[in-house]
Amino acid sequence: MKHLLLPAAALSLGLASFSSSLLSSQSSAPVAETAFSSDPNTTDEQPQDHKLVIYQMMTRLFGNKTAVNKPYGMLQENGVGKFNDISNTALQAIKKMGASHVWYTGVLEHATMTDYTKHGIALDDADVVKGRAGSPYAVKDYYDVDPDLAVNVKSRMQEFEALVKRTHDNDLKVIIDFIPNHVARTYKSDARPAGVVDLGEKDDKTKAFAPNNNFYYLPGKSFVVPAGYNPLGPLAGPREDKKFQEVPAKATGNDVFSEAPKVDDWFETIKLNYGVDYQNGRAQHFTPIPDTWLKMRDILVFWTKKNVDGFRCDMAEMVPVEFWAWVIPELKKVKPDLIFIGEAYDAKTYKMYIEQGHFDYLYDKVGLYDGLRRLMRGEGTTEDITKVWSQESRGFSGHMLRFLENHDEQRITSKDFAGNPRAAIPAMTVSATLGTGPVMLYFGQDVGEPAHGSEGFSGEDGRTTIFDYWGVPEHQKWMNGGKFDGGKLSEEQKQLQAFYSRLLNLSSQSEAIRRGRFYELQDANNLGAQYNQRQLYTYLRFTDKQRLLIVANFSPDKTYKPTIRIPKEVMQLMGLNPTQFHTFTELLSQAPAVETLNLTLAPQSAYIFEIKPKE
Repeated sequence: MKHLLLPAAALSLGLASFSSSLLSSQSSAPVAETAFSSDPNTTDEQPQDHKLVIYQMMTRLFGNKTAVNKPYGMLQENGVGKFNDISNTALQAIKKMGASHVWYTGVLEHATMTDYTKHGIALDDADVVKGRAGSPYAVKDYYDVDPDLAVNVKSRMQEFEALVKRTHDNDLKVIIDFIPNHVARTYKSDARPAGVVDLGEKDDKTKAFAPNNNFYYLPGKSFVVPAGYNPLGPLAGPREDKKFQEVPAKATGNDVFSEAPKVDDWFETIKLNYGVDYQNGRAQHFTPIPDTWLKMRDILVFWTKKNVDGFRCDMAEMVPVEFWAWVIPELKKVKPDLIFIGEAYDAKTYKMYIEQGHFDYLYDKVGLYDGLRRLMRGEGTTEDITKVWSQESRGFSGHMLRFLENHDEQRITSKDFAGNPRAAIPAMTVSATLGTGPVMLYFGQDVGEPAHGSEGFSGEDGRTTIFDYWGVPEHQKWMNGGKFDGGKLSEEQKQLQAFYSRLLNLSSQSEAIRRGRFYELQDANNLGAQYNQRQLYTYLRFTDKQRLLIVANFSPDKTYKPTIRIPKEVMQLMGLNPTQFHTFTELLSQAPAVETLNLTLAPQSAYIFEIKPKE
């Protein structure tokens, strides 16, 4: 049966007379500030406002209006989005959804099977390119932008610069990728500024490792194209012959020190050398500063001077933390408010990369994302959420970037994930409001894009391809031929998008969400007859000016009617008098204030109540 989304205003709130069962009968003595350090339901982390709302787009797909979607289709067949498609109208629509930043994914020039030789760009070899369009993480020139994205290829940098200005003019900030760990096997910078020595140009290729080499070598060995690699399935790719020449072979991007990487390795990339001798106990050679460090700093300065506002750093943990500790302060000398977001998956090193490495934000993937994914699939419990704030990111949760989709992850609506866009409602509410850190929305998520179909290199895997030319069907309905008004969306999709817009705008505007403290109410409610603590999650976010109660029901099919209890000492902690009557206003639906809180929690629902003393 198809689940229809209910407008937030129609979500059922069971209203009854005010009951003192909202509060526990414990002592009403004032609670000291030290309660935060001793209470297991909260932390003593001093909240800081880091509430960015990031809209991520796969730039080549975002503005593509073509709907042919031929597997392995060429640019001329399947179309491609351009910088210029990201119009003022598009940016205003993104801004109205609550965004503060746009992450333009895939801007840098990367290896591709599309022929741009007439524009002076060398043709890549299909044997070392993934997908017809190519991976945006196999960078071919750090100093250039992807020619696919330009209307006039010769003016591609000017078109990018105009997009940056246009984004700023619409009161949004610009984030682009920085891919520091690896480059395309065909890397060669044609656009580098005068006087810049290219990567590898002065390497001593007779040595497997040298501190000032930019790459790692396998002297005396030739690169071997992975057996079984078939770049375009039944079609032939440019220069495809299984004989790509690379002598001596270089180490592959995912730390494979062999001339013959496997087909599931990052074989289309080569690893950069930051002064770590991997084949000799990972010995570190950081003094004097390695040449790669200096080159990477100069690349970051180049883009910073293009007026970008931040970098999402790919696979940040595969680069030594000592490099980040040096380079990020160097860049903040150029632009003090520049932000650095690290793609990170090892929770044991989070604190090190934030405190020592100076990252502003890290991915909260293996913690909150994975836990919420399990809940959305009916496989986990809310204990996963508790573990994240109480253990994994305790003390630095404001530095963790929360999300439910990005270019690497499966779409929520895909059959591989939840199969139902409504499953995102409680999970996205938690992602956006659990802490003071940033939250991210991936384009098409807000209209339930399911990523159906096998695009080519990217098979039927529940993801929107980053390797192929493609139109994104549900997103195209929102785009509506460039009007960006949702004109072709179904009623259900319009309701879903309205939810995302209300949630993200509230997250960006609410004092309590932006900079408030956190208090979990699971322990206070776990004995309630209608409180299933495995599927319901309840917490408070508050400052001395605003108090919010957030309730989420992750069950796909069960309705609950719990009486939510807030202990008296917690009311006092929020600066409220527990003997006084209070009103509750549901902010997502903007419903009228009520004096009761007997809830009816529909399956896969979420509520944000503002608590105020009754006047």
